[in-house]
Amino acid sequence: MSANLQPMIAVSDLVVSYGNYVAVKGISFDVRQGEHITLLGPSGCGKTTTLRSIAGLERPTRGSILLDGKPVFSADQRINVPVEKRGISMVFQSYAIWPHMTVFDNVAYGLRVRGLPQKEIEAKASQALDLVQLRHAADRPASKLSGGQQQRVALGRAIAFSPSIILFDEPLSNLDAKLRASMRIELKELQHRLGISSVYVTHDQEEALAISDRVIVMNDGKIEQIGTPDEIYSRPANGFVADFVGSANILPGTIVGPASDHELTVFQLNTGARLNTRASTNSSGAATTVAVRTALIDIRRGFGHRDDRNALEGQVLRRLFHGDFVEYFVNCQGHRVTVRRPPTDIIAEGEEVTLLFSPEHAVLLER
Repeated sequence: MSANLQPMIAVSDLVVSYGNYVAVKGISFDVRQGEHITLLGPSGCGKTTTLRSIAGLERPTRGSILLDGKPVFSADQRINVPVEKRGISMVFQSYAIWPHMTVFDNVAYGLRVRGLPQKEIEAKASQALDLVQLRHAADRPASKLSGGQQQRVALGRAIAFSPSIILFDEPLSNLDAKLRASMRIELKELQHRLGISSVYVTHDQEEALAISDRVIVMNDGKIEQIGTPDEIYSRPANGFVADFVGSANILPGTIVGPASDHELTVFQLNTGARLNTRASTNSSGAATTVAVRTALIDIRRGFGHRDDRNALEGQVLRRLFHGDFVEYFVNCQGHRVTVRRPPTDIIAEGEEVTLLFSPEHAVLLER
């Protein structure tokens, strides 16, 4: 996409307050044409309030929201366009289908409300049903469908009138784990096929990483980091992002100085062990932390394993079997380090081990 194209959604300095409580604290971000953005964070971080503000279901205290270059909210200009005039579709956690209507009538509902001709309603609703693979169930009562099918009905209704923007408020959270995983794939494929810009709210970091073009990590009403799923996972900006997105070890210590190749930084743990880390600052002696993803650590039996990677020696305290992986909790001179490895050549509790990981996977975090 050309960098000159204006964003489909532009949120600027958004503040949402309820009395003395500030739910959203001056956040700004853009959503590009055809881009799928996820607002990710714990309960109460402000992500749903932000989504509802874009939809027009909440009135912000300050800031502005532009949709396709046109202001739909501006505190300074006293603009607040009503929900029904924003041209946005929304898919809710609760599906919000009409149980007394057929699948077809649920999908066609928004088209009828807009007063479209019957032939156009039939064509657009049928096309939406084809896209969500429910044409065969068009005449069935919506209440008789499974949870996954009901969510498809809600999605079909959202896309039936060809919106340029769709908002998703935790739409898969009511589904079981296996169905949720398959629906993620369907959502991602459908969104890219239609080229619709979308904002998706979830607290599920695995879901956010799987379906997003970019992820916005929120905490306490603020944005902690914006980036692609790979950037968020591999280059977390701070301890909150490293700990919330994926599984990581956060180890305290002090920067000593540049490594011999000058592209890495030597970091000394509080125990005295030294690591080569990915440089994020050259401020020698500045106290900080380093993050190492649990899945990126190799574990070897015994001591004395040395190569071009960082090495920490310790003892396995506990071992948990998760099926797809084994989780080891290792005591490394007082640091409890978690390691996740495939369930092959399983190491026993109490064994002495060496943990090995690349300097590229040891990321210095912002203070």
